[in-house]
Amino acid sequence: MARKAKLTRKTHETDIRLELDLDGTGASKVMTSIGFFDHMLTLLARHSGFDLDVKASGDTHVDYHHTVEDVGIVLGQVLRDALGDKAGIERYGSAALPMDETLARVAIDLGGRPYLVFNVEFPSEKVGDFDTGLVEEFMRAVATNAMMNLHIEVPHGANAHHISEAVFKGLARALRQAVKITGTEIPSTKGQL
Repeated sequence: MARKAKLTRKTHETDIRLELDLDGTGASKVMTSIGFFDHMLTLLARHSGFDLDVKASGDTHVDYHHTVEDVGIVLGQVLRDALGDKAGIERYGSAALPMDETLARVAIDLGGRPYLVFNVEFPSEKVGDFDTGLVEEFMRAVATNAMMNLHIEVPHGANAHHISEAVFKGLARALRQAVKITGTEIPSTKGQL
């Protein structure tokens, strides 16, 4: 069974088309017109092993908030759709991801109960022209729309680029583990997720 999904979402603020293949090779085609965000989504695909195709445009003349958040919304919805009934998946995933002076810890549960814990402090408000506060907004949008419990903490880090990258790579590695097929049953005593 193919674990793929795609979605187009158009609002007055953004126009997004996104395709996801959970059983891909980490290939990506990402065009959001936000260079740093493209970099983060590209490495998310590579380290998760998902194939990701994103084309997004938005009111970036205002700021990047709507585009980043809406891509997170669509990615979360597509991830949920691609998982189907979640039969056989590992369900839980975690990663401790070092990047130079930074360590990011990410833990997820794809059990259908959305929640975000984001214990991350950035030493600067920007990486280039990208607002580091948008990392949390993106993660919240993904977690809520994927119906994922997502915990992220960075106990130490001094470079905002490294912190952002470690968080995205940590999410990628945790997702890679959580979506892995290891059986045939729904991983819950309730019988559904």
